[in-house]
Amino acid sequence: MQIESVMFMLMAQDMDRAVAFYRNVVGVDVRSASPQSSELTRGDATVALHGGGDGEFHDTGLSFQVGDLDAACREVTRGGGRVLKGPEDRPGEPIRLAHLADTEGNGFTMSQYVG
Repeated sequence: MQIESVMFMLMAQDMDRAVAFYRNVVGVDVRSASPQSSELTRGDATVALHGGGDGEFHDTGLSFQVGDLDAACREVTRGGGRVLKGPEDRPGEPIRLAHLADTEGNGFTMSQYVG
């Protein structure tokens, strides 16, 4: 098997709102956007958005590492997302961590290296 790329798929209830959140708040690039399917990139990583989401919370496993976790959480809130837990220190780990949700109910984490 030869894998050509890896995508992380999230569901979106409102594609325009979801694309705007990830572009304007998280800072990813938009490779393509349509009402049913969009691809967002950062380096070699791709987040694919698919229409048909229900807006309910779904934990996704998606995570972003940032330089200033407190500032990032404020930006997420200003952009329409939610901070669900944290930021908090992680005893025994060299990170601070926050659990968040985007505008579509997709749960993700953000961490800051503090080692």
